[in-house]
Amino acid sequence: MRHIIACLLAVLLAVTAVPVMAQQAETPNYQTWELVAERAEGLTTNAQATNEELGQTRARIVEWRDRLQAGQNVNADRIATLRNQIEALGPVPAEGETEDADVAARRAELNQQLSTAQAPRLAATEAASRANSIIAQIDEIMRQRQALELAKQTDSPLLPGSWAEAANDGLTLLDGVAAEISGRDAAPETWQNLRGQMLQVAFYLIAALLLLTYGRAWIGSLPSRLSARASEYSRAVLAFVVSLGQIAIPMVGIFLAINAVKATELPGAWTTPFLNALPVAGVILFSGIWLARALFPRQAIAYTSLHMGEGARVSAATMVRALALVMAVHHVLSRAVLPLSGLYEQGEAQVGRVPVQFSEASAGVWHLVLITLAALGMVRLGNILRRLTRDAVTQDLSYRHWIVAWAGQLTRFLAPVAVVVTAAGFVNLGNLMVWPWLLSLALVGLLILLQDFIADVFNMLQRGAEGAREGLAPLLTGFALVLLSVPLFLFIWGATWEELGEYWLRFRTGISLGGVNLSPGAILTFLVIFAIGYVLTRGLQGALRNSILPKTRLDAGGQNAVVSGMGYIGIVLAALMAITSAGIDLSAFAIVAGALSVGIGFGLQNIVSNFVSGIILLIERPVSVGDWISAGGQQGIVKRISVRSTQVETFDKTEVIVPNSDLISQPVINWTRHNKVGRIIIPVGVAYGSDTRKVERILRELTEDHPLVSIDPAPAILFRGLGADSLDFEVRAILADVGTGLGVTSDLLHEIVRRFSEEGIEIPFAQRDIWLRNPETLHGGGARDDAPREPAPPLKIPDPRLTRDEGADAPGLPDIAADSEGR
Repeated sequence: MRHIIACLLAVLLAVTAVPVMAQQAETPNYQTWELVAERAEGLTTNAQATNEELGQTRARIVEWRDRLQAGQNVNADRIATLRNQIEALGPVPAEGETEDADVAARRAELNQQLSTAQAPRLAATEAASRANSIIAQIDEIMRQRQALELAKQTDSPLLPGSWAEAANDGLTLLDGVAAEISGRDAAPETWQNLRGQMLQVAFYLIAALLLLTYGRAWIGSLPSRLSARASEYSRAVLAFVVSLGQIAIPMVGIFLAINAVKATELPGAWTTPFLNALPVAGVILFSGIWLARALFPRQAIAYTSLHMGEGARVSAATMVRALALVMAVHHVLSRAVLPLSGLYEQGEAQVGRVPVQFSEASAGVWHLVLITLAALGMVRLGNILRRLTRDAVTQDLSYRHWIVAWAGQLTRFLAPVAVVVTAAGFVNLGNLMVWPWLLSLALVGLLILLQDFIADVFNMLQRGAEGAREGLAPLLTGFALVLLSVPLFLFIWGATWEELGEYWLRFRTGISLGGVNLSPGAILTFLVIFAIGYVLTRGLQGALRNSILPKTRLDAGGQNAVVSGMGYIGIVLAALMAITSAGIDLSAFAIVAGALSVGIGFGLQNIVSNFVSGIILLIERPVSVGDWISAGGQQGIVKRISVRSTQVETFDKTEVIVPNSDLISQPVINWTRHNKVGRIIIPVGVAYGSDTRKVERILRELTEDHPLVSIDPAPAILFRGLGADSLDFEVRAILADVGTGLGVTSDLLHEIVRRFSEEGIEIPFAQRDIWLRNPETLHGGGARDDAPREPAPPLKIPDPRLTRDEGADAPGLPDIAADSEGR
C-alpha cells in the first residue's frame, strides 16, 4: 500500500510541476511577435508559397506559441495574493449602498494592482490565440493541397501509350541498375578497394545468409519447443515474446546484407535508393509473416485469438503473407522510383530517388499492377474474414470477431473499387484505398494479439487463477491500449506528426464545460487525490471495524452504522479535496445543479427517498445488521444496510433487496431489535367430550418440560372457544431465543400427539352430513314410481378427504351436493 501511495504522489508531483515552473516564465517580446505573426499571415494568403515554406513558418509559430502559453502564467502568485486581499475586504456594496471611504480606496487600489498584474497574462492569451489561428490556417492549406493531390487524375493506365512509356522507363531503370551492379561504369580504384574489402563483404554476406535461412527456421520453431517446457499459465507469454524474434532475426540479416553491398562501394545513384528503402520493406514483410503465424496459426500453442476452422486459418495466413510481400515491393518502388504513391507521396519521399524520372502515365501502369495484385489478395482475405461470425466453430464470440468480420466485408468491397479508380487515372486515390487500409487491418490484428498478451501476463502473474484472463484489469489495460493506438490510425491515414502534436495539445489543454476547464492534468489530479482519500478511508474503516469498535460497548448494528457513516463522510471529503486540488470551481456547477434539481425531484425521487431513508436507518438504527425482521412480505436476517437498500437473507437462503424507504414508511416487525426473547402460539384442538382440565394439565406439563421454554414468565394454556369441530386450546410460551420458535413448536406438537394418544384424547377432524337431492337415482333412473317413498337417510361421510373427483370415478354414482340449508 505504501508503494501505491508513493507512486500516486509521484504522478501528482509530475502533473503539478509544469504549472509551477511556468509561473517563473519571462514575458515574451511582443514587438518581435507582431513582426513574425504578420509575415506568417501574409504567407498564408500567398498562393505561390511552397509546402516547405509553410512548414518552416508553422514550426516558428509553434515555438512562439509555446512561449506565449508560458507567459499566460506570469504573476500567478501575485494575482492570487491580490484576489485574496480583495476578498478579505468583503463583498462589493450593492447598488445604492456605500462602504467606508478607507475600504473603498483600498479596494480601488487593489483592483488597480490586479489589473496591472493581469495585463501581461491577457496579452499572452491574446497572442496565443492569434498563434493558434495562424497554425490552423497553415494546416488547412496543407490539407487542401494534399486533397487536391490525391484527387488528381492522370492518363488511364489502360491506354497503350501508358504501357509503352512504362516499358521504356522500366528498361531504362533496369539498364542503370544492372550497370551499377555489374560495375560496368565503376572507376578502377573502386575495384582496387573491393579487393581489400572482400573479407568483410564475405563475412556480412555469409552471416546474412545464415540468419535469413537457418536463423529464420530456428527462431520459427523456438516458441513451440520452449512452450512445451513451460508451465501452462506461462506458456502463452513465453511463446509470444520469443516469437518476436521472427522479426528481429531476419531484420539483422537484412542489415548485414545491405552493409555487405555498401561495403563493395559499387552502389550509386541507381541502387542506393533501393538499399535505403529495404529496411522498412523488410519490417513490412517479416512483420506480416509474423502476424500471419500469430493470428492464424496452423497449430496453436495455447489458444487461437480468432475462432476459425483450420482451413480458413491456413488460407488467411497465406493471403496475409502474400499481401505483406506486395506491400514491401510497393514500399521499395514508391520510395525509390514511382511517383503518385498516394499518402506516401510526401516531399521527403522524392529525395534520393533513382536518376530516371518516371512519367505519371508510366507510374500509373506500375501502380495498377501492384494494386491489382493486392486487390486479389484482399478479396480472398475479405471473403474469409467476413464469414468469421457465420462459420465460427464456437458460439462464444467476442466483439473482436464482429469487428474483424465487418473489416472483411469492407476489404472485399474496397479491393475492386481501388482497381477501377486506378484504371480511371486516379492513381493516388487508388493507392489511398489499398495500402493504408491494409496497414489498418494489420494494426487491428496487432491490437488483438496484444490484448491477448496482456491477459496472458495477468494470468501468469496470478499463476493461472480462475478468471485471471477475463478480469477487470486486463480489460481496462486492453481498452487503454486501443486508445493509445488512435494516433497510429491517424498517422496511417495521412496525419502528420505536426498535426498529431496539435491534436495532443488540444487534448492536453482540455475542454470547457459550464465554465470548468477539464484537462487530462486536472482529471489525473482529481483521480489521484480521490484515490488517496478513498484508500485512507477504507483503511480507517478497517481499523475501526477490527481494532477499535470491538472494544467498545456498541452492539453489532451500532458498529456497522459507525463504520458505514465514516465511509460516507470519508468519500465525500475525498471528493471535495480532489475537486479543489484539480482547480474545479464548484460554483460553476451551481446553474447546472439548479437546472437538474427539477429533474432530480421528479425522475430520481425514489432514489433520493431511499438515500435519505438509508441515512435515517444508520442514525436511528430501528433495524440493524443481524436483526430478524419481517417487511414487505419477506422475513429474514438483515445482512447489509447501504444508502439505497437493505439486503435481507431469507430463511431459505435467498437474498432480498428491500428499498430503505419501505423500512421507514411501512410497518416493520423486528423480532430481535432489543433482545431475542419472543413468544410462540400453538393452537390445539380436541374432540367434544374430552376432559378439558385434563387437556390443560397435559399441555402445561409438556410445555414446561421443554428446555427452551422460559419458566418466568410461565407458559399459559388457554381454553379459547367451542369450535365447529373441536374444543380449541392455545399454548403460549416465551422463548429466550425466538429464532428457535419453529423447532420448539415442532417438538411440542410431536409430544402432544404422542401424549394424547396415550391418554385416549381424540384429535378431531371436520365432519359433514350430506343429503341427496334425488335419492331415486340410486335405483337406476328407470320408470317413474308414483308410490310414495320414505326419504333417504342422510349419507354420512366421516372422512373429509372424500372429493367430488373420487365420487365421479364410481360408476352409476349420481351428482351430489352439500345442502347448506340442511334440506
